[in-house]
Formats: sequence, C-alpha cells, structure tokens
Amino acid sequence: MSDFVFDWDRKARTGIAEAVFCEPKTPAQIAAILDAAASNDVRLLLTRLAPAQHEYLPEALRRRLDFDALSGTAILGGPHPGAPVEGTLIVAAGTADLRPAHEAARTLAFHGYAAPVIADVGVAGLWRLNAQIGRLREARVIIVAAGMEGALFSVVAGLVAAPVIALPTSVGYGVASGGAVALNAALSSCAPGVMAMTIDKGVGAAAAAIKSLEIARR
Repeated sequence: MSDFVFDWDRKARTGIAEAVFCEPKTPAQIAAILDAAASNDVRLLLTRLAPAQHEYLPEALRRRLDFDALSGTAILGGPHPGAPVEGTLIVAAGTADLRPAHEAARTLAFHGYAAPVIADVGVAGLWRLNAQIGRLREARVIIVAAGMEGALFSVVAGLVAAPVIALPTSVGYGVASGGAVALNAALSSCAPGVMAMTIDKGVGAAAAAIKSLEIARR
C-alpha cells in the first residue's frame, strides 16, 4: 500500500497545484511520489527539499528535476508552457530573506506567473526602496518578505495601491528570533490592504498572489 494519496485534481479544482512538502519525507518517499507524477505525465513542484535529500534521490530522477538550492524547491516536468502572466512583484527586506522569497517566486513560475525579486531594500536604508518606487507602483500584487521587526510590510503598503501580501521570515535574533515579531507586525499593520502569511510560507504567499490575479483577470 502506498504511503501517499496525491491530489492530482487540485489545480483544476482550486487553481493551485498540490506541492510536495519534502522536509519530513525520506528520499525513498520523495522518489516514489516523483515516479507516480512521471508515470502520469504530471508536472510537480517540490518544496523544502534539502540538498542532502536531493543528492540521495536516484540519478535518473535528479536529471529530470530543476533543483534550486537557495529556495529549496525542485520542479519536475519543465517550465510552464506559454508566456508568463505579469503583475506580481516580490520584495525582500534583506538577502537573508531570499529563501522564502524565492520559494514564492519559484511557486509562481511553476504556475506560469512572472515574479521578479527586488532584494535588500529593508527599512534600515529606505533610499534603496525609494529607488524602486516606479516598479512597486506598476505591480498589481506585491509579496513582501521581511524578518526582524517586519516594518517593511507597512512601509510598502503605505506607498502603493496594490494589495500587499506580507511574508514574515524567521530571520532575526533576540526578541525577533524565529519570526514571531515579524508575524505580529504583519497582523497588526496599520497600513490597509496587508494580508499576512505565516512564517516562511512562500508557497502560501504565491498562492494568494495567484488567486488575487485570477480574480482580477475574470
């Protein structure tokens, strides 16, 4: 009996394909899921895939994966067909926030959405954010990845008309360690139009962006 029951119809039903959360899985379990997807000719997104897990997958499967170590994601089945849908922008407060930011970007790319990342524009040097104001105001939805005190969520939301999806990250130390302060900052933002994801959930932020864009397109 299989260890998993995959939701192959989730994309058709909800607009967002099921992603494989690899962190608690063994390489053998991940390989079995990949084999099932390949046999059904289904594209597949893997998240929280560590380099060590990737290394222990069978070589034939590794050759079929587009693996990105920074985001901890892998894609089976190649890029999404067709021109990517524009409109999403991802803003990362610091380079330390790039892992969840790129998890969101790769999730968007898997589903056929362009998602450029603007990095290292945190509130400690607001001139860096001001230099990107034109790009910020052209976006239709913005994902903001920030740890520490999470101030960037409110700052960006106060500058743009687009909805802001706050992606708190676990980056921080002292009282900010683990991302709890950033999460509370997102939840208590005084800037209207901020939607809060849980800590480090790049996949969730991407899903919220996709659903927002699809509603607007309809």
